[in-house]
Amino acid sequence: MMESSIQSFLHTLSIPWIGLTSVGVFSFLSATLLPLSSEAVFFGYLVKFPENMWILIGVATIGNSLGGVLNWCLGYASKKTKDAIKKDSQGTSKSRLVNYLEKWGAKCLIFSWVPFIGDPLTVVAGWSRWPFLPCLIFMTLGKCLRYIAIASIFSISSYV
Repeated sequence: MMESSIQSFLHTLSIPWIGLTSVGVFSFLSATLLPLSSEAVFFGYLVKFPENMWILIGVATIGNSLGGVLNWCLGYASKKTKDAIKKDSQGTSKSRLVNYLEKWGAKCLIFSWVPFIGDPLTVVAGWSRWPFLPCLIFMTLGKCLRYIAIASIFSISSYV
């Protein structure tokens, strides 16, 4: 009984639209500060349904970008809360990293897909009050290019 329930559940998850929903949700969660990775789920779905590659790239990119937007909003809200509690002190020295990030601004978010630094970078973008639309564009571009690269590597390796 239990074994058939598990098999039924796994079969249900293999239905393309349910699998895509799972990819979207997992891509969203992995783009937050939670220590998750969406690449395994993305790759697993790609192996099962290679004909849905472009739809998969779109769903994963949207989910991952929305997770980055959540991080941006959390950074923005936390800065606003901090400012309400205590005014920023004047004359504090900035680190080289902060100066670098301020110099490049939203363009840095093209690297928001990079493990360990990408998610905090999206929080810093909100904290620093970088304009939302450029942040969204560069974040989405970087994340989309990552998924295209993964799908391309899969496509090339499946022909070898």
